[in-house]
Amino acid sequence: MVRRDQHAAGREGRRGARGAGAVTAYVPGDRVRTRTADPAGHTRLPRYARGATGTVVQVAGSHPLADDRARGLDVPAQPVYHVRFAARDLFGDGDHGVTVELWHDHLDHDPEGPA
Repeated sequence: MVRRDQHAAGREGRRGARGAGAVTAYVPGDRVRTRTADPAGHTRLPRYARGATGTVVQVAGSHPLADDRARGLDVPAQPVYHVRFAARDLFGDGDHGVTVELWHDHLDHDPEGPA
């Protein structure tokens, strides 16, 4: 039988020390807006979330940007955030939230939200 806390410890272990020195620009509670770029290749920013406003709910460590790693680039680690969006803002319907894991390069401060 596997205990739930073993899974949590494993996830934290993968987040480990790589890029631990990267400075986070956002903290839980910050309002952010996703960028609207439409790259030709792979991106971890889902199309449905582009240009959307959400709230940072967790800082999830620092990792190289997956978009660049998919192109074979060796890039430095940057902060990764869990950002929660209202489903109705993304899909026009729903009373629940959607949490997306996004890298620093996918985000900007929401000019209408607290900095």
